[in-house]
Amino acid sequence: MSIVNAVHVLINTTNPEADRAFFRDILGFKYVDVGHGWLIFGLPPAEAAFHPADGATGQQHAGHQMLGAVVYLMCDDLKATMKTLAEKNVTCTEVQTERWGITTTVRLPSGGGLGLYQPTHEVAYNLSSAKPRTKARRAVKTRRAKPRRR
Repeated sequence: MSIVNAVHVLINTTNPEADRAFFRDILGFKYVDVGHGWLIFGLPPAEAAFHPADGATGQQHAGHQMLGAVVYLMCDDLKATMKTLAEKNVTCTEVQTERWGITTTVRLPSGGGLGLYQPTHEVAYNLSSAKPRTKARRAVKTRRAKPRRR
């Protein structure tokens, strides 16, 4: 059992109202309105990976030096997702194929971007919290005991 029950992602933007509307109206994420225009969105299952950084990352927040982060939305079919977004007048950058997935960037109303990708690696967001998986772990075959003859 994990000692943390959720993750709250802060996305810094020059136009929070427009980007909140994008998450609400274009992506269709459910949200709670905590007042004064602040919407907090429920997100789909998530995963986190730690990458090496060149020098300092992040920013000060609440008096603490925080890590930097890049947000990628994930999908099962990048081409179909981009088509749906295009029908809603959302622009994506050119598609690139990386060893870890097929990727693009979604332009938000503020001008900022979020990554969007179809992973080609094994994903972690659908794991139960029961047992961690490692690449080296192999399935253990169990043998049924043969019935004894009397």
